Amino acid sequence: MNKNLCVIGGDLRIVKLVEILVNDGYTVHTYALEKAESLNQYKDVIQHNNIVDAIAESDIVIGPIPLSSNKVDINTPFSKENISIEDLFLKLDGKKFIAGSISEDTLKLVENKNIEVIDLMTREELSVLNTISTAEGAIQIAMQETLSTIHGSNVLVLGFGRVGKILSKMLNGIGARVSCEARKESDIAWIKAYGYNPIHLNSLDDSIGDYDVIINTIPSIVLDSNRLDKVKKDCLIIDLASNPGGVDRDAANKKGIKTIWALALPGKVAPLTSAEFLKETIYNIFKEMNI
Repeated sequence: MNKNLCVIGGDLRIVKLVEILVNDGYTVHTYALEKAESLNQYKDVIQHNNIVDAIAESDIVIGPIPLSSNKVDINTPFSKENISIEDLFLKLDGKKFIAGSISEDTLKLVENKNIEVIDLMTREELSVLNTISTAEGAIQIAMQETLSTIHGSNVLVLGFGRVGKILSKMLNGIGARVSCEARKESDIAWIKAYGYNPIHLNSLDDSIGDYDVIINTIPSIVLDSNRLDKVKKDCLIIDLASNPGGVDRDAANKKGIKTIWALALPGKVAPLTSAEFLKETIYNIFKEMNI
């Protein structure tokens, strides 16, 4: 296999990924990571001043997670450069491009182009592993932003998917009184089996005012203005859901309810662990491609 890889843009977990790849014997060509000072110590990290030179030696280009926040430019928090997605794709002919959270609109840009695009966030192994740091990050926020211990607090988890399951387990482990909302009767049954208090969405309004902390994992508006009227004024709401989130944030602000929209927690609270998960997933992709 060609031991040259290219990495363009990305946050601290991508910086840590570059370090891991170099320690595993790769030469990593980078662009738009010039502010990541830790990379300067590695002789096998070659930082370039333009995309063309950066991608020249590698058939595989790794981009940010998420790829973009505005659907126009890729995320480059460690650079002064603004790189449009469209311009990047124009230069990736014949390459394999690996990034995360790639929108449908973005995927349309590579139709009829000779570019193989792989979205890391569609990989089950990475999605599952990322729930660990997401759940820990949510609990960290809850500890920092409340005046009481999580132990003994009434905590509601909205949604019982990957994140909801791991989060509920962790909260229960530190002594919270955990309630979980779900729509499916099968999920309600599992919530009962785990020993949490089950709340069906249809009956959510009956108990929504009982909680000290509400953590949402559902990417659609669950806590609308009417439902927020029933929430305790000193309740902390943590929204983990991707855009548009699950909380009417304007309404919550007007009602004086503290709401924190906590996106991309794996990259913020555990960048090194997240980078290890990324490496593991990328290596699995390499095996599947026989490269």
